[in-house]
Amino acid sequence: MASIKKFQVTFDCAEPERVARFWCEVLGYVVPPPPEGFASWAEYDSTLPPESQGAWFVALDPSGEGPRLYFQRVPEGKVAKNRVHLDVRAGTGLVGAERLAVLQAECDRLVALGAVCERVLLADGVNESCINMRDIEGNEFCLD
Repeated sequence: MASIKKFQVTFDCAEPERVARFWCEVLGYVVPPPPEGFASWAEYDSTLPPESQGAWFVALDPSGEGPRLYFQRVPEGKVAKNRVHLDVRAGTGLVGAERLAVLQAECDRLVALGAVCERVLLADGVNESCINMRDIEGNEFCLD
């Protein structure tokens, strides 16, 4: 029997810290403390060679249950649809108008943080409502 592996989710982006802090707000994640001997991540970052400054950032689930999120700077911008995306489970267990209201409230909160609402998909008798969105650098995700 294969063992279950821990994993992290990696985001390619232009501004790792900015995108990481956005996802901390979305998911209730936290930024880990800076390395020992440094008062802040900015202080630590300033000790790195210029080409490595701001090259990556991390967000963690404070409960330790969810995957670590790793954000790495890449030179190219997003050019195509993501093949993998996050589904943010905001309406779990809810149906109909109650579910849609909860999803819309979460959508409004995330839009205020810089996300973009792409489209609202209404329940169709088979699937419940969900909302397609983009984060602050254009990466797709869903509220469901």
